[in-house]
Amino acid sequence: MFASHAPPSFINPLRLSLTRPLSSRAVTLIAATEFHRLRYRRITVRKVNFMAGDNFNARDSSPDHVQGKWYSVPELRLRNHRFTVPLDHSLDHRASPKISVFAREVVSVGKEDQPLPYLLYLQGGPGFECPRPTEASGWIQKACEEFRVILMDQRGTGLSTPLTASSMSQFKSAEDLADYMKHFRADNIVNDAEFIRVRLVPDASPWTVLGQSYGGFCAVTYLSFAPQGLKQVLLTGGIPPIGDGCTADTVYRVCFEQIILQNEKYYKRYPGDVEVVREVVNYLTESEGGGVLLPSGGILTPRGLQALGLSGLGTSTGFERLHYMFEGVWDPVIVPGAPKQISYYFLNAFEKWLAFDTNPLYALMHESIYCQGASSKWAARRIRSEYEEKFDAIKAARGSPVLFTGEMIFPWMFDEIHALRKFKDVAHILAEKKDWGPLYDTTTLSNNKVPVAAAVYYDDMFVNFKLVMETAPQIAGIRLWITNEFMHSGLRDAGGQVFEHLMGLLNGKKPLF
Repeated sequence: MFASHAPPSFINPLRLSLTRPLSSRAVTLIAATEFHRLRYRRITVRKVNFMAGDNFNARDSSPDHVQGKWYSVPELRLRNHRFTVPLDHSLDHRASPKISVFAREVVSVGKEDQPLPYLLYLQGGPGFECPRPTEASGWIQKACEEFRVILMDQRGTGLSTPLTASSMSQFKSAEDLADYMKHFRADNIVNDAEFIRVRLVPDASPWTVLGQSYGGFCAVTYLSFAPQGLKQVLLTGGIPPIGDGCTADTVYRVCFEQIILQNEKYYKRYPGDVEVVREVVNYLTESEGGGVLLPSGGILTPRGLQALGLSGLGTSTGFERLHYMFEGVWDPVIVPGAPKQISYYFLNAFEKWLAFDTNPLYALMHESIYCQGASSKWAARRIRSEYEEKFDAIKAARGSPVLFTGEMIFPWMFDEIHALRKFKDVAHILAEKKDWGPLYDTTTLSNNKVPVAAAVYYDDMFVNFKLVMETAPQIAGIRLWITNEFMHSGLRDAGGQVFEHLMGLLNGKKPLF
């Protein structure tokens, strides 16, 4: 799926020295090229127009933009913006149906009227809204020292015409909903960002973009098709595979290898959980229907239990949270002779952990983020079959550790998870869809002039290190900070430190070598 590339001169593989076991200190590899300012221009890709020069003043009122009043949380000032944007940016603005995109402006107290540069944050996902600040902390506090931060809920999430289990029920057929959802990928998220930039930023100046995880994928789409809107780009755990067709097979194949390693680490830390998890799997297998009812009306099966690895194996505190869940898996036997049963605490925690009831867009659109002109055809299911000997939970429960899975969506989820059941047909339509538009332009990326700095997490379970290192040489001028100090959740866990380090790569505070 990926072409083989020799490392260019700006990435010297000999400068990365890792041993086993890895040290707790960050391992850093930095690379750079000279950056140049790119002139404004209008770019059109497959009838998708990326706007670059509309003559708007940020202070002008517009039917497309409603601006709220300032309000406060500790040490921050915020105000809300709502933009009316086309559902389909390839159509004439007046002809396309409209949706609403919500963005929250954040500054440090006292800086409301200062001429600060703008920074757009793109959240991970797909299908998750931006964070809701309750105080000045983390990367937002650090960014607000010099930026006016814009937290944009990507279309379909948060307050941006959210596609929820209830709102999607308005569609009369699975075909209608699938046709609507095809507009909710990175290409149109970038279109929305450009729509907002030229209306919000004074003189429609370029802004800085920070992309976390899937937000980083969107930022690379931005670099591909609308670089005129970008001053600089920061990526945290978010360098995507950019090959033609559908790269999902490649992604899942390497991710399964990393997931096996993460399982080994988990059971090494909590060896007693080997038997606990086996016992739960055997209980579920022997239950009527092969599982037990969940509070929502879904069913917990052995393969559903394995899905806890999605969050449990790939974030900084995931091991601990997963272990503590299993500590409370069984109800106590209070009345002699009462049957053994899984606790409500555990069943409720399981459903909250997966969050498909509140963010179904994630499950429906997940594999499509890897598709350009080809269908995914349920890639995770197909690739898992290659590893079934290791991931057969029922077989493993007879004497081996039961392995958890990672960031993967399977067809059976639309049978067993209550909130997803009514979208089963939609999921199948999207999995077979072939005519997905382009998400990346390798020619533009190879000639990139926008300064880019990226945090690359060596043990990342979500965005695989090997694939990142195939993509990075194809983005001209990118500077990499490769570290094993953080997991995929580095921006959440040590946001100020991560943000400051990446800015240092771009402003000269960090040495080239």
